[in-house]
Amino acid sequence: MTDDAKRIGVFAALKATPSTARFLLGGVFVNQMGAFVQTFLVLYLVHNDWSMKRAGICLGAYSLGALIGGLIGGELTQRLGPRNTIVIAMTCSALLVASLPFLKDPSNFAYVAVLIGAAGAATAAYRPGASALLNAVMPAELRVMAFSMMRTALNLGAVIGPFAAAALTLANWDLLYWVDGATALSYALLSLVFLPGKAGKRTDGAPGAAAEAPVEAPVEKVGYLAMLRDTKFVLYLASMTLSAMFYMQFMAVLPLKVQADGNPTALYSSALALSSGLLIALELKITSYVSEWKAPVAAGAGTFVMALGLTAYAISGSPVVILLGTAVFVSGMMVSGPTLWAHPAGKPENVKGRAIGSSQAAFSLGSATGTTLGVLAWGAFGNGVWLLCGAAGALAALFAAYGLSEARDKNPKKDVDEVAEAEAAAV
Repeated sequence: MTDDAKRIGVFAALKATPSTARFLLGGVFVNQMGAFVQTFLVLYLVHNDWSMKRAGICLGAYSLGALIGGLIGGELTQRLGPRNTIVIAMTCSALLVASLPFLKDPSNFAYVAVLIGAAGAATAAYRPGASALLNAVMPAELRVMAFSMMRTALNLGAVIGPFAAAALTLANWDLLYWVDGATALSYALLSLVFLPGKAGKRTDGAPGAAAEAPVEAPVEKVGYLAMLRDTKFVLYLASMTLSAMFYMQFMAVLPLKVQADGNPTALYSSALALSSGLLIALELKITSYVSEWKAPVAAGAGTFVMALGLTAYAISGSPVVILLGTAVFVSGMMVSGPTLWAHPAGKPENVKGRAIGSSQAAFSLGSATGTTLGVLAWGAFGNGVWLLCGAAGALAALFAAYGLSEARDKNPKKDVDEVAEAEAAAV
């Protein structure tokens, strides 16, 4: 299905989105809009007389917790189901985050580091459940589009959130984390009330219908270690890690380059605004086309284009090059992102939760290590760091293309017919 006549447009996809998915995406948006921990943690702690070093350690604890939380969330999704995972993770996140203002004194460094690490784990743990449930209730032909919708909800929340945070800090910095806790708790309650306890694949054609999974014969459980024997999935995870590592240079090294080239900080702010604007305005539309591509093409080409955008920063520090490079970088992200994030949700039920958790953990690993390695590489090689990003991106693109080479274009009806023919032949 590649011609425009058969392509499902954005508005048609939104209309076909079940009510369960809408509640889920609404919860994602509300939670992200109030997600202030990672973004404002260092500023908050320094405002309360902490040293930059200790504040940075706490931020590192959050990243480490997020890495572990992805695996925990995958396990909970596999054992307790998506809805219960979201409720448990968001409730824990709400309580942990809202407790931070009570421990903000610098003498509580050890307690805060543990608290922030646990908050990072709880916050990341909901994502495998959300991804699994979104995949379960959406029509198969809209699976990639569904993850584009989720990314758009996250980006919208991420854009609105800082403006809300700026207003809160004018009144009381502690409100940042009490509001953060309140939005997380709201997501937990929304999930408890409106999301199904069990969500199997849709069995009727009605929008919004989510049927319980049919009773099937017991299937073999597949643990994390067993998944590592799947070479293609391991390469997919490697691609996610590398992609996160060079993606983080947009956050960590680009502002350093802007400053070193004598440009005003407003240039970096403009690049951030351009990035967010393009993602919010165009990702769903682009995904309506890209979702018809073969998965290896979308993932590999998009990842490579992302790296090309970062490599452009090595050419010059002029505002035009910075903004054009950013536009290319974000274009690649819009092409590859939904397909890459949707991939593990297409795994069989006995492994889906852990596959999604592994994907989240791989991206968190790349994010956590990419920032430090990028800053070190900038200090050692200067603009050469962007060439390293290009090399890492080319490798990630190859891994993605091979790892997803059998991800899509399967015909379930054909599989059923082949089984039936085999059974008939046996009789």
